[in-house]
Amino acid sequence: MLSEEKIHKYLERISFCEVPASANFDVLKRLQQQHLLKIPFENLDIHLGFPITTDIEKFFEKIVINGRGGFCYELNGLFNELLRSIGYSTSLVSGRVANSDKGFGEEYDHMAICVHADSNFWLVDVGFGEFTMFPLKLECGIEQYDKRGVFLIDKHDEEYFVVKKLMDIGIYEPQYIFSLKERRLSDFEEMCNYHQTSPKSHFTQKKMCSIALRDGRITLTDRNLKITKNNIVTEQEIKDEHVFFDKLKLIFGIELTKGFHPN
Repeated sequence: MLSEEKIHKYLERISFCEVPASANFDVLKRLQQQHLLKIPFENLDIHLGFPITTDIEKFFEKIVINGRGGFCYELNGLFNELLRSIGYSTSLVSGRVANSDKGFGEEYDHMAICVHADSNFWLVDVGFGEFTMFPLKLECGIEQYDKRGVFLIDKHDEEYFVVKKLMDIGIYEPQYIFSLKERRLSDFEEMCNYHQTSPKSHFTQKKMCSIALRDGRITLTDRNLKITKNNIVTEQEIKDEHVFFDKLKLIFGIELTKGFHPN
């Protein structure tokens, strides 16, 4: 559980005005949206050679104190700790991300959160890049309209649920499957390490930092800068590493120098 001081610092980091008086769904929606608008999804430490371990204290130092972002284990791991600390009943759940072979990744490939609020269960995820802005109700077969599209949760098999996104008229594409079995943060350690070190992991392929906007998204990689606003996309080539780090500082407020720890 986070201390009262850490709760205040975390809420300040996401520009949330005060400690919520009650742990209800309306507050949960606002917390998730603010988190997505203020804390980027990024894999920079992987490319700078700084190991990421499943440690809440390290997550807090990096994301809240140092103004960084992270990938799913860091973002959802820390957000889950905040939610529990302000009174929500939560559990970490393991997701398996859809791949190009129409299959799914290994267990613990992704981390998400199941939250109980207002007599319902909700899928909460602040660590999947371009995904929902608000929690998804854990109810099968209903279309759920979100600022980021239309989503649907269904049964995948006896063990797993699948969350899908509407990509075209009548065509839903699976995003990931997940079970409701409660997991510990340490259960994700092996896959967290895999995604930092394996050449097969997409996180090791290129540097990336991405954040939601109210009307779109900004994504910076070591190859290009993509800005989407009101469905209008502009792109700019990133010619070298110096340009990448300049954009990182200018857009995301993250100041890094290759070979050195973040400032």
